[in-house]
Amino acid sequence: MHRNPSPPPSEGEESAEGDAIGNTVYSKHWLFSTLTRLIQVVSDQEGGSGAGDSEAQLDLDEEVESEICKVWDMSMDQDVARFLQEFKAADILLGVIGKSKSSRLTEICVGVLGNIACFPETCQSISGNEDLGEVLLLLLGDSDPPTLLETSRLLLTCLSQPSVAPCWVERIRQQKSVCENLCFVMSSSTNVDLLVKVGEVVDKLFDLDEELMRSWIRGARGSAAPSPGHPTADGEPANNTPALDIAPCVLEAAKQLRSDSPDGLEVYMHILQLLTTVDEGIQAIVLSVEVGEEAWSLLCDVVCSDLCQPDDPPIVIHEQKTLLAPILAVLSAMFVCQAQHDYSKMDKNLPLIGSLIRVLQYLGECQQRETERREPGSEEEAGDNHLKILKDTCCEFLANILTELPKVQGGSNILTELPKVQGGSNTPTELPKVQGGREVGQQ
Repeated sequence: MHRNPSPPPSEGEESAEGDAIGNTVYSKHWLFSTLTRLIQVVSDQEGGSGAGDSEAQLDLDEEVESEICKVWDMSMDQDVARFLQEFKAADILLGVIGKSKSSRLTEICVGVLGNIACFPETCQSISGNEDLGEVLLLLLGDSDPPTLLETSRLLLTCLSQPSVAPCWVERIRQQKSVCENLCFVMSSSTNVDLLVKVGEVVDKLFDLDEELMRSWIRGARGSAAPSPGHPTADGEPANNTPALDIAPCVLEAAKQLRSDSPDGLEVYMHILQLLTTVDEGIQAIVLSVEVGEEAWSLLCDVVCSDLCQPDDPPIVIHEQKTLLAPILAVLSAMFVCQAQHDYSKMDKNLPLIGSLIRVLQYLGECQQRETERREPGSEEEAGDNHLKILKDTCCEFLANILTELPKVQGGSNILTELPKVQGGSNTPTELPKVQGGREVGQQ
């Protein structure tokens, strides 16, 4: 973080014809001049800071900001990205980030790197820079939300490239602060865009490396919270907060995104589902009655109040399938592990049973309509895999519930209440016949 920016390579005099970058109209000379000016800006910032204000943030000159924002926009072009790679721009930007005393300048530099990383060849080059990798992971501890957003975007881009993802996973595994910093953002930020992007990073990491997920579950459960006065991910001072266990942090982010970002909520539900696939993860959720009850209440409320409502058309299941499936998978895993807990007893969760039946009814209606839509004699099309997953998950959960009902006092009376919780219909509720997690008669 304390190295000087490397100067751009020496450029000879170029003709007007040879000044264009690739097939674009962008000027090599202009780009060279802008990066050189960028180095001068951070040098001036460093020289103008006294010993007592080394951490003070400086405003970025509007003209300079406008020029480097043009570089940010230009870097979305593959020819420009390739030229910046040949120009050793990553080393220049690394030096600028290390010396910058302007959050806006840091954000823009990371944003340029994020654009460059969108192309496999240039992503490979950036990912091979060990110093840059270390600095970017340290930036996850920054208190500036836009910088955190661009850093998370860059990491997600690299993690999504199969050729370089393993080296980033290994860096993250070795940098213990990454887990703590991401948990801190999830638990304290109210910035929707930032929460969604951080969730996508965590989801991708857990999907790529189960052992990393296990280590984060074990490590986070013993980590300490930031001390009072430490800035939050939104730049505000933090109060005393509980230890940053991974499950409560994911739940807190999900609560923030519930009404503002269905796509973001889906990301965090998938993270919870991944947690329940390992023993350490499900224990992190259910061993604490407080965390378990919070998770159960939130997920049940989303299912019963937000999704697949009685007045919704059955086709809504297509829109909600990728959100419903992970939620029901988590609830099902929790139910199996904690049926003895008071909050998960079925006599207190009649609306949930009603919602499960409604989901299966809507799935059945959609399947029937699809069958009727096909012309006679046409080959049967492959079914929607997401709908199949949702159906299997829902059937398995309902089967587990029905297995437990006879053990509940008054369990025989619970089913008679279901027409009321399903919308007050006088039509008797017909339960799907489930066996082994599937409807009887379904292959």
